[in-house]
Amino acid sequence: MNNSKLKGGYTTGASAAAGVKAALIYFTADKIVDAVEITALDGTPLKIPIKAVTKISADKIRVEVIKNSGDDPDITNGVSIFTTTKLIGGDEIIFRAGLGVGTVTKSGLQVAKGEPAINPGPRQLIKNVAAEFGVTGLEVEISIPAGVELAKKTLNPILGVEGGISVIGTTGVLRPMSEEAFKTSLVPQIDVAVAAGFKTLIFVPGKIGEVTALKLGFNPQSIVQTSNFIGHMLDAAAERNVAEIILCGHIGKLVKVAAGIFHTHNRVADGRLETLAAYSAAEGLNAVEVQKILNAATTEEAAEIISANNLNHVYKKIAARASLRAERYTFQKIRVGTILTNYAGEILGADDFAKELIAKLGDA
Repeated sequence: MNNSKLKGGYTTGASAAAGVKAALIYFTADKIVDAVEITALDGTPLKIPIKAVTKISADKIRVEVIKNSGDDPDITNGVSIFTTTKLIGGDEIIFRAGLGVGTVTKSGLQVAKGEPAINPGPRQLIKNVAAEFGVTGLEVEISIPAGVELAKKTLNPILGVEGGISVIGTTGVLRPMSEEAFKTSLVPQIDVAVAAGFKTLIFVPGKIGEVTALKLGFNPQSIVQTSNFIGHMLDAAAERNVAEIILCGHIGKLVKVAAGIFHTHNRVADGRLETLAAYSAAEGLNAVEVQKILNAATTEEAAEIISANNLNHVYKKIAARASLRAERYTFQKIRVGTILTNYAGEILGADDFAKELIAKLGDA
């Protein structure tokens, strides 16, 4: 595979978790370490170098970790991630946004409005580290000084994250995203599934779709990660005579397929809100509410508007359109069903063929 020479890395969230672990080692063993090992949420072991450990007070330690994205073209590669870890009483881990880490100001993101823009994955990594030491009460402040400027190169200001960047990462592992190499590296998943005898594959753009597919009871060996390259993977599946595919993933990705977009990275093409607005308008949503969807920061926020107007049935139509577009893309070589979810992995809508395959192949 072409990406065999590409080096992986670790996310900002994993960097922060490593900083917390170094601090807890200092607290418990009075020892300054130059590296720590943590376990990513997908089970991958990560060894992360520690640049500096500084004692602020008897109950507060500051640790610096240099973010290493490997061969991934990530804007945070090489920047300093600082965690200030404070021992507190009780059984709560409190997260704070330091310099360069944003605060969420709008609804619809994975973190509630008013909270530090530290996503659920990084929070869980830090909680796991604390559990290793039997620590239940912590205050963790994450600072990324370079994030003040880096945020201007992201969609954060539009999405409603102000003051810096987000601390992100679904699992903690950062895998190379060099486009051609990465696209090539994805295709063998199809070969393995076909070799195992699967005629129906579950295409998931990311972790949310994968978790949903597993909850529905689909065989893990039939699940194929597509990342943003849904069209590329559909072509590869057609070449291998795959008979049926379910597209399963977050509405923010798969609504683009309904609009005929098969490379779903936001810098390549977008139209999420416009598509949701158009389908909602076709179902009778008034102009004022349609404009609210168009003004929404995220598809999650738009979904709240759709739900408030009792239009959840629109998702089935969007799913059916995504399936139709995908079938046309393969010149009818593959029959396609679509399942749309939210961030929590809850199913918003599925077309009839997807429901048929859930009943036939799922066990949940």
